[in-house]
Amino acid sequence: MGFRRTLIRAASSYRARNWAIDSSRLDLDTEYAWQVRKFVLHGGRQEDVDAISVDNGVFEFLIVPTRGMNLWSGTCDDLPLGWESPVREVVHPSFVNLDSRGGLGWLEGFGEWINRCGLASFGAPGKDVVPDNTGAPVEVNLTLHGKISYLPASEVEVIVESAPSRRITVRGVVDETMMYGTNLRLVTEISTTPGSKSLTIADEIRNVSAGEQEMEILYHSNFGAPILEDGARVIVPAESITPRDERAAEDGMDSWNVYGPPSAGWVEQVYFLRLWADANGETEAVLHNRDADRGASMRFRTDELPCLTVWKNTGAVEDGYVTGIEPATGYPNLRSVERAAGRVPKLAPGASYETHLEITALTTADEVEAATTRVEAIRGGRETHVETEPSS
Repeated sequence: MGFRRTLIRAASSYRARNWAIDSSRLDLDTEYAWQVRKFVLHGGRQEDVDAISVDNGVFEFLIVPTRGMNLWSGTCDDLPLGWESPVREVVHPSFVNLDSRGGLGWLEGFGEWINRCGLASFGAPGKDVVPDNTGAPVEVNLTLHGKISYLPASEVEVIVESAPSRRITVRGVVDETMMYGTNLRLVTEISTTPGSKSLTIADEIRNVSAGEQEMEILYHSNFGAPILEDGARVIVPAESITPRDERAAEDGMDSWNVYGPPSAGWVEQVYFLRLWADANGETEAVLHNRDADRGASMRFRTDELPCLTVWKNTGAVEDGYVTGIEPATGYPNLRSVERAAGRVPKLAPGASYETHLEITALTTADEVEAATTRVEAIRGGRETHVETEPSS
């Protein structure tokens, strides 16, 4: 039989502070010793943050319900996934002012391995025009990357399926809602199986309004050392590559996917990509280290997440040596820019938008080679269009 347990339910004011289930208590007929553990963080700015550790016996990762069901960190075998941010603690949303520093307050808690940006907007802070409570247009200030990463889940449950699937799932519901404005709901299922080096994020974004709603979603997936190092590379079946600005283009476009060592004073470089897909509509992005014996793979559908942003931020280790591989519905420009380009989806009343993202740790040279071979198979000899200057 399967197993299901509610850990958080706002409707009934319920919250399990400490709880665990493991292979000694629930036999899944597997050789792997697995565990799911719920606990509360204490100290500093992470005081009272809910966290859920999922360990499938090979791959362990930390989900943060208090922070929009983001994934803070992961470790597969001895390979750490994520990065070392200057923000060391899992900062509680109550300590973050999204409006600070001209709308850059999102960075006050930025330290996740994988965090969602959205749901109403993502990208650069700036002004947009929306209807007010009378329907008249009004100018508003949008903050960096939206709100979802700092909204706590109102429902969380753990689901463990019996053999043969043996799937371990943490399901969460996060509402981004207000009167006379955004009314979107995220329903997410983050799952894995015992012994797997992969996890899957399956998200559904629902319009819970009686009117049409715009939405945007970007998966800010961040990697640092040991995968990121001098000579590391990102390998993708790119249909097109465009530098975001003059800074991204200034070194030429021959080395856009190659990383350098940590460098104090580095200014970020950002590239906008479209990827080729296979016959099933799926594509894959791979990041690997210099020796191509450690890395990570991300698989997703181009009809769900048609845009990919590569963020190169190889600054000093103390300041955050990191790259972002970021599948999304659009690019991290102002929402008004993305709307004009037709990259802001609209949901009819009651409609949903679904995304699926599979992330796999690559812990051997053979696994890296297999992943890059899959990328080349998707490319299928098709050419990449490279823009040498930013698009107007």
